[in-house]
Amino acid sequence: MALVNEHFLKLQSNYLFADIAKKVNAFRVTHPKEKIIRLGIGDVTQPLPEAVRKAMHEAVDELGSVESFRGYAPDQGYPFLIDAIIKHDYASRGVSIEPSEVFVSDGAKCDTGNIGDILRRDNTIGVTDPVYPVYIDTNVMAGRAGTFVDGKWSDVVYIPCTAENNFIPTLPDRHVDVLYLCYPNNPTGTTLTKDELRKWVDYALRNDVLIMYDAAYEAYIQDPDIPHSIYEIKGAKKVAIEFRSFSKTAGFTGVRCAYTVVPKELNGLSKDGPTVSLNSLWSRRTATKFNGTSYITQRAAEAVYSPEGKAQVKAMIDYYMTNARIMREALVGLGLQTYGGENAPYIWIKTPGGLSSWKFFDKLLYELKIVGTPGVGFGPSGEGYLRLTAFGDRDDTIEATRRLAAWL
Repeated sequence: MALVNEHFLKLQSNYLFADIAKKVNAFRVTHPKEKIIRLGIGDVTQPLPEAVRKAMHEAVDELGSVESFRGYAPDQGYPFLIDAIIKHDYASRGVSIEPSEVFVSDGAKCDTGNIGDILRRDNTIGVTDPVYPVYIDTNVMAGRAGTFVDGKWSDVVYIPCTAENNFIPTLPDRHVDVLYLCYPNNPTGTTLTKDELRKWVDYALRNDVLIMYDAAYEAYIQDPDIPHSIYEIKGAKKVAIEFRSFSKTAGFTGVRCAYTVVPKELNGLSKDGPTVSLNSLWSRRTATKFNGTSYITQRAAEAVYSPEGKAQVKAMIDYYMTNARIMREALVGLGLQTYGGENAPYIWIKTPGGLSSWKFFDKLLYELKIVGTPGVGFGPSGEGYLRLTAFGDRDDTIEATRRLAAWL
């Protein structure tokens, strides 16, 4: 009989969003006629932009001809998409990126989880807390997290982000080898200024720390003083890997497309001492375990950067950010401590009356038929909070605020 990876057995029984789904399904069984408004899991609701759909149709037609048919995609992605990414996401902000540093994939969740393949098991991991669960769980699977005691993993360094420090993390008081940062932040919806982000890049440079920078929500930034990429900070290419996604930017949650930037200046240390290019390791891992994102999908992603695509994506983002504004203004008006929702599609609420995260979740579900995400599911500093997303339908968003107003 095959032996299992025992680190998987250390994981908590279910993934956070699977637990939420079970609770919601149980409610639906006993209340089949009730309309549930889902403001929990961050899936999008608006259809794909027209420019994207058109590009996909044209790509399908190309695959129907012998002359234009394509099979396996290049491991790192087609040059037409990589060039568009570099031109519009980096060169436009004064950042120089080489084509060989961009890796097109089927999702930022996959990449942030899989990146640990190229790192030794005995690296010390640091995370801001609360944190996207995938960062923690995939390191548990790899054996880097230690044991779970009193809501924390023993070998993970937690960096609290709470109202008390304005959700701005402080430098850790013990050494970490790998640090996860997500900005705009999921789940709190908060951001870092350039000066605040520079503090982390300088820290990484001084202490040989590798930063995993998740910028999946950068398209939602409204404030011109907030950086869209960590590479806007001098020296970041020596210490940071950046993850980007088309999922929330252009509605690709079902289409699946993202990319990861691994600069050639970025090195790791081998057991015997010499430094090793992380770009070359990730390239080797990609060639071995991934057959490339589909041609249809990459043409769709390329269309996001067309003039029509940009305008349509902006309209979509404006739609969701208007939802965020509606929710934020209503919640603040009701006297709830509310954060985020200004440069991100997430709103972070302090639970009223000292309720725990799960108790507030249950109250919203059973009394208001609204689904949020319990803050404690994102880490110990998330206890006493709940996350709402702006990705819902406009009418549902307005109805949810109406129900909350009547309830409170």
